[in-house]
Amino acid sequence: MADPTTQSNYLQIASEHVSLDWSLDFDTQIISGSATHHLLVKEGGVKEVVFDTSELDLLDAKIDGKSVPFDLKEKHEVMGSALHVSLPSGLKSGQYIDVTIDYKTTSECLALQWLDKAQTQGKTFPFLFSQCQPIYARAVAPLQDSPSVKISYSAKVTSIFPVLLSAIRQSPSSTGPVHDGKVVGKDPVTYSYHQPVPIPSYLIAIAAGNVHYRAFPKFEDKEWTCGIWAEPELIESAYWEFSEDTARFLAAEEKIVTPYKFGVYDLLVLPPSFPYGGMENACLSFLTPTLVTGDRSLVDVVVHELTHSWFGNGVTHANASHFWLNEGWTTYIERVLQQHLYTPAHRDFSFIIGAKALKNALEEFESEPKYQRLVIDFELGEDPDTAYGSIPYEKGANLILHLERTLGGLDVFLPYVKDYVSTFIGKCITTEEWKDHLYGYWEKHGGPEKIKALDSVDWDAWFYGEGQHLPVELKYDTSLVEAVYALASQWDASRSTSDITQLQFGESDLKDFDSNQIIAFIERLQSYAPLPLTHVQHLGTLYKFATTPNAEIRFRFYELALVDAKSDSAKAFATDAVNWIVGADSPSGLIVGRMKFCRPIFRAVFKVDQDLAIRTWNSKKDAFHPVAKKLIDKDLKVN
Repeated sequence: MADPTTQSNYLQIASEHVSLDWSLDFDTQIISGSATHHLLVKEGGVKEVVFDTSELDLLDAKIDGKSVPFDLKEKHEVMGSALHVSLPSGLKSGQYIDVTIDYKTTSECLALQWLDKAQTQGKTFPFLFSQCQPIYARAVAPLQDSPSVKISYSAKVTSIFPVLLSAIRQSPSSTGPVHDGKVVGKDPVTYSYHQPVPIPSYLIAIAAGNVHYRAFPKFEDKEWTCGIWAEPELIESAYWEFSEDTARFLAAEEKIVTPYKFGVYDLLVLPPSFPYGGMENACLSFLTPTLVTGDRSLVDVVVHELTHSWFGNGVTHANASHFWLNEGWTTYIERVLQQHLYTPAHRDFSFIIGAKALKNALEEFESEPKYQRLVIDFELGEDPDTAYGSIPYEKGANLILHLERTLGGLDVFLPYVKDYVSTFIGKCITTEEWKDHLYGYWEKHGGPEKIKALDSVDWDAWFYGEGQHLPVELKYDTSLVEAVYALASQWDASRSTSDITQLQFGESDLKDFDSNQIIAFIERLQSYAPLPLTHVQHLGTLYKFATTPNAEIRFRFYELALVDAKSDSAKAFATDAVNWIVGADSPSGLIVGRMKFCRPIFRAVFKVDQDLAIRTWNSKKDAFHPVAKKLIDKDLKVN
């Protein structure tokens, strides 16, 4: 089946390489230039190539330097406008042809966010960054915007600010003077990049602003390099946060799967409006600044993003219906790495934390049960962002964990994982192709006994099942949460004590807990009946949950306070919660743009006080990423 989110004719003629020539204008907030596609004819006699576009200003189409007819079709609300470019007659299957499109981006571009200087850490220079997943690359360039089309790319980008791309920099040197020694914000410099490994279009990424680079120490005898980019105001703290573990994580991952093939693995800490925790752009993972906590407690997000180098960037889902192959596998392997780096209990503890996120997501889609499925049959032109949530991550990871246990345990299962990656790396696959390989591998390496084990799996329930529960109730090692749950139980039992001065809790209660255990503690409290306002206030003050710089913990605290929309606690903390998201309680005024936090908070406050939620959102929404704006507008029924 063709990808239901693209209008391109990639089954007839497919792009294999795109050369980008861009100029960045921070005054008009426009990227202008060209995209030249090197296309392989798959079907002889094809008369046109069709590209996906969204809100682009198309100027010209050329073949061999000569203008050719093109037609921009009427805009589809989700898929954008199909660009049809006429091709010469008589093209034969296997033949190559180059097509160049001259164009500009526009102010309606969903993939790009142009930040003014007040929205950055340094508050001195503006900033630009992209977010192309799942189907927004077409708003940056005319592309066959489907994960089924893998392309290599090269780029020359001229800018008055340093430029980063999801590729290997050719010039100027990353380790040389900032902006090639020219004046940042004044002098134009042309940055050259090359991405030799074919990637899906959603991994094309750009960032530009006053960013500095620090290389991480070389790890053992590895040929790949690692380092970090950030604004100068954040570069030292970001380097400290990630320098100790990133290369170690990457090297450990290679032992589990296959060698890292992208050559460079850098991190970029973005301004606060970045809508995700991380984005696995090839060679350059984008990270939210909420991970820079000063205690390295959230660096495991890097494990998830670098794992995508194999699962997603390497072995890629064919289309949005099979997105779980990216995220389910990545989440599973991320947790295998937890076991290799720490203990088996740490691995299971991550599944316990994930179970709460899965429960929330399944409840969120209770009225749209189709999106509770692992494999979603998207209709043509349906927005894949509608289904975005924890389900493909957690349900997918639990399916693979179930297979691991069914087939004989981790040591038996890991050789299969290596074979899976080796077989499909560089390719795009569907769930059925994955399952066929699974059966083929175990038939060869296990025979009838393993096939019988696989046949015992309720595949339809896992792939297409709806509802609030997994098809199999999986058990996890709870040793890391026993003390956590005991403390939560004590708080639950204390609810009848109205005088909080009589409570026996102290700040030292948490001294032996790490951040994830604190998160588990708060989430355990959410499983009980809502605590009285006095207790929630005491909890927030005693343990500093209401003011902590750790966004994961603060978010869980507000979730706890807002869990019952009619409670005194929800009414008392609703304003604090939205003020935290929009930066009204921070001297810097910087927002919390990560959708993991801002969407649930606004949804929860909307249930408490619709006017407060809408009024606060409308006053600050333009500071958020366009994708976040679109989705929160929908959540709050705005427009």
